[in-house]
Amino acid sequence: MIVADKWKDYEVLDCTNGEKLERWGEYILLRPDPQVIWKTKRVSREWKQLNGHYHRSNRGGGEWEFFDLPREWQIDYKLPEKGVTGSSEITFNLKPFAFKHTGVFPEQAANWDFIFTTVKGELEKRKKAGLSGENADIKVLNLFAYTGGATLAAAMAGAKVTHLDASKGMVGWAKENARTSGLENAPIRWLVDDCKKFVEREIRRENKYQVIIMDPPSYGRGPKGETWKMEENIYDFIKLTQKILADDAILFLINMYTTGLAPSVLDYMISETIMKTHGGSVMSDEIGLPVRDTGLSLPCGSTARWTK
Repeated sequence: MIVADKWKDYEVLDCTNGEKLERWGEYILLRPDPQVIWKTKRVSREWKQLNGHYHRSNRGGGEWEFFDLPREWQIDYKLPEKGVTGSSEITFNLKPFAFKHTGVFPEQAANWDFIFTTVKGELEKRKKAGLSGENADIKVLNLFAYTGGATLAAAMAGAKVTHLDASKGMVGWAKENARTSGLENAPIRWLVDDCKKFVEREIRRENKYQVIIMDPPSYGRGPKGETWKMEENIYDFIKLTQKILADDAILFLINMYTTGLAPSVLDYMISETIMKTHGGSVMSDEIGLPVRDTGLSLPCGSTARWTK
């Protein structure tokens, strides 16, 4: 398992009986988690110090119950080294909203580190090789980009990033995170669009990217009601996006939350698509978070990384 264990401002304190107890900065939240099927004893003192609790409804969805929690607060994540701004910190603006979320998927920090070091290392190699202009650039396409963790990691490494999400609200939130992270002037193109339709237009325009990142939902809708179902759509979408992966591409990264699909499913799909046209290698694994009180790791989905 790839474990996101470099956080200072976030941690899973404990998890049992369908819920996980988390610290987000100085605030304690309790949220449901479908992976937590065990029923162990609650021992953490923080179980009695909640600032917010999301209650799942038997009818679907749910609602927040708050105990002295601000409407918005911030946490920082420190990347492996300083980026183009001279900083190594991404600052996220958090706020609890519908369906239990806060605006960050913390396990993705492991992928942010990998994106940052891969892009930064390639840019340094191109500079040493004497490349200039477009030949020296790394263009990144972040699809289903949510509130921008991967976008900001790539931009802080020095890439030119296209950030795409079907939700106008999420794109606006990602812009806020860019501003608080000192990246408001970074070369990031912010787009609200359906991912499939955008990729189809990029194919016609013959635009290419050295890095493609995608973090698709299990189920979703586009801005004009387009539907997305992971099991039905993901393979064809990978085949489509490989057409805009540049000949000098360095990374294709995909994350998947759909339960019941093993990491090797991603491995197989990328082997049958990206590797057949670009060579390279693929690594796939579960991705997760350490649990403070047990010393174990909580699974949070699957990820696969193709590299040249």
